[in-house]
Amino acid sequence: MGARPIRNLRWWIAGLLFASTVINYIDRQTLSVLAPWLKQEYRWSNEDFASVLIAFRIAYTIMQAVSGRLLDWLGTRRGLALAVAFYSVVEVATASVRGLGGFRVFRFLLGCGEAANWPGATKAVSEWFPAKDRAWAVAWFDSGSAIGGAIAPFLVLYLHHTFGTWRPVFLLTGCLGSVWLVVWLLVYRTPERHPRISAEELELIRHGRESSPESGGAKVSWGKLLSYPQTWGIVLGRMLLDPYWFMIAEWFGIYLVSKGFDLERSALGFWAPFLGADLGNFAGGALSSFWIRRGWPVGKARRGVFLIFGPSMLLLIPAAFSSNYFVLISLFAWSTFAYAACSTMFLSLPADVFHTRAVASVSGLSGAGAGIGTLVSTWLIGVVSDRVSFQPVVIVASIVPCLSTLLFVTLVRPRKEPDPAGLVMKF
Repeated sequence: MGARPIRNLRWWIAGLLFASTVINYIDRQTLSVLAPWLKQEYRWSNEDFASVLIAFRIAYTIMQAVSGRLLDWLGTRRGLALAVAFYSVVEVATASVRGLGGFRVFRFLLGCGEAANWPGATKAVSEWFPAKDRAWAVAWFDSGSAIGGAIAPFLVLYLHHTFGTWRPVFLLTGCLGSVWLVVWLLVYRTPERHPRISAEELELIRHGRESSPESGGAKVSWGKLLSYPQTWGIVLGRMLLDPYWFMIAEWFGIYLVSKGFDLERSALGFWAPFLGADLGNFAGGALSSFWIRRGWPVGKARRGVFLIFGPSMLLLIPAAFSSNYFVLISLFAWSTFAYAACSTMFLSLPADVFHTRAVASVSGLSGAGAGIGTLVSTWLIGVVSDRVSFQPVVIVASIVPCLSTLLFVTLVRPRKEPDPAGLVMKF
């Protein structure tokens, strides 16, 4: 007798992807939360701290594209398992670092491992979810970045206060991935091969997917994917949009310190922007899913969300001219809300637009584009904030998402004729 089916198994899978993203971001944000103390201990300038972030970003940029290809080759289950195991070991080993050079090396290695999370999660969503639920699933796993970012300050501050030093913080946060890894290997399979899926749910998934992970077909080259304007719209759009998020996620504590707020208050202020991002993930997913259920094409629903929330990130500009703590927190929280609504659309797009055999590769390319944009912006933030102030950084960051919106709505549109290669789906 077969094992009893699990009701709504696809949402349990989404829960695992969410947990992976939470752990990914706790590991990543540990450094950013500890940054004010590390800067004092090692007497780093903002440019020194930027160099540590850039080391992570170089690896993350390269490995987003590479990990996407590896995931399409290895499969979602093995690919994500290897990635989480690797970056968890690196996070633990960071406790042994002795100076700026060591932080650069270990952040580079962390970026190599963590890069696989979003291409892998997006590929899993393409395998497990019909189009009408896909944005919800993406919002669910992507909200893990906001939840992880919101948890990290409290967890890191508690551990730092308990032990009186930063080294055990890396050791303990790095152990979180091992628990997830065991559950993932026990639970994850594709729907067609999962022993605990019901016949009804399997039919629902198959009926709502444009392509199947079992449908085969030759692996797709990067050159072929880059011949599509839809690929360029996704890649260039994320290249411009993602630096907005990392400007807040990686620099927010230091920005608040630059405004004259004490270290404890600045670190605890992290929670508001991350909470805003968490709500934004679900707002974007809910709105686009609502429109799809009312008969809108998937692409039109995604564009609608972007046209509403992309330009609204201009509301961050007043933060450049305010020194009121609660005004700053509120403006940054709204901005991350709007960003996350748009980010959910971008993360959904590879699964919306492309056959599942190319989803991780397109997602990886878009992540590499985002990495390039963030590399440049991280270096500029370090230089400009040291030599001028954070004010021009905030102003420019508020304008760039409008350009991302323009690229998306211009390039990511359905083909007028069916794609002969069968890579671009109807959306």
